[in-house]
Amino acid sequence: MNADFLDALRQIEKEKEIPLEALMETIQSALVTAYKKNYATTGDVRVRVAATKVGFKVFCQRDVVETVENPHGEMTIEEARKHDPAVEPGGMVEIEVTPENFGRIAAQTAKQVVVQRIREAEREKVFEEFSERVGEVVTGTVQHKENRNVFINLGRVEALLPPAEQVGTEPYRFNDRVKVYLLEVRRTSRGPQVIVSRTHPSLIRRLFELEVPEIGEGIVSIKSVAREPGARTKIAVASTDEKVDPVGACVGHRGSRVQAVVNEVYDEKIDIVRWNADTTKFIGEALSPAKASSVTVDENTKTALVIVPDSQLSLAIGKSGQNVRLAARLTGWRIDIRSESQVARAALTAEPAPEVEAVLVEEGESVPVAPALEAEAVAADPVEEAALVEEPEMVVDQEAEPQAEETAAAAGSVESEPAKTKKKRERKTKASDKEP
Repeated sequence: MNADFLDALRQIEKEKEIPLEALMETIQSALVTAYKKNYATTGDVRVRVAATKVGFKVFCQRDVVETVENPHGEMTIEEARKHDPAVEPGGMVEIEVTPENFGRIAAQTAKQVVVQRIREAEREKVFEEFSERVGEVVTGTVQHKENRNVFINLGRVEALLPPAEQVGTEPYRFNDRVKVYLLEVRRTSRGPQVIVSRTHPSLIRRLFELEVPEIGEGIVSIKSVAREPGARTKIAVASTDEKVDPVGACVGHRGSRVQAVVNEVYDEKIDIVRWNADTTKFIGEALSPAKASSVTVDENTKTALVIVPDSQLSLAIGKSGQNVRLAARLTGWRIDIRSESQVARAALTAEPAPEVEAVLVEEGESVPVAPALEAEAVAADPVEEAALVEEPEMVVDQEAEPQAEETAAAAGSVESEPAKTKKKRERKTKASDKEP
């Protein structure tokens, strides 16, 4: 091994960021493998590699014995004293073995082992590097798509963006530069596999940390993040300095800072709200841009009743309930929204009547009626009245019969409508018979 080979190892050390000591151990192991293969040696073969100014020196260690059984690992006392006059039986001597004596096959074997060990060392270095960066945002370029998976080049490794971590509204075109959240690093047979995400809520947090210096300095902190990827995000911010407005610091001059984050997530809407230790105030802020009239919280059930003006109800709920859903995730509370008119109607409905108690009736159940209204209920329906009143018994009075006949005669003078129609038809018939 000459100085050129040593320079090559140092170049590998710079490019792959692998320590020279690890490369030396790899070379030593490779030479042991090549030595055994070239000389068909069995047993324990010890090889030591020493670096010098002109290159490497390889030494093979042999045991000093009286009778040699393994010429590749043992040496007689006479041969050993040629290298070390003070050696005794049972001792050990080192004999320099140059790689040129290994032959072409030995050199090829050494090369394969060196390449393999360098590759393994490089993979281990990449795994350690990215394992320490889990939770950070890294920049990469889109390489290709395969079975709905997107592969992003991060420089030293190609990261995987699985379908579950992709935003449906983002295009992921070839050679696009994107910022991704480093989610996980796995060990595989082909080396470390880096999993990244574009949907993780912490992606928004890290992007704001990159754009807002006050967050990096610790003056402004992001308390919580609620996100629906591709649609809308809410973040709650607070400031440790009374002179610094957390919302204004995140928005930036004319919205420059928040706009940079919006552009990175493909125009996803971002609401920045002010965090407050008072839960009622924080919930009211979380429903921004809607303005709440009042907020009532229940600590036991972790629920909050929010009353908003009628004109703000749809704004507070949002499209398909998106605004209130994100507010609930941001605060960690269950939020129930009611308009002022709904609350007023509910208050009127809940008041009991003067004599009748309000009863909630399920479908198929009967409604109990108060005694005071029974007479009114009967009088209101003539059919029910006829059904409830019993018919009196008929009593015939002999003296009243003539009076009844007179009454009947008087009643007979008034002809009913069908009788009049019948007589009129008879007169028309007689008149037709008299005609010649």
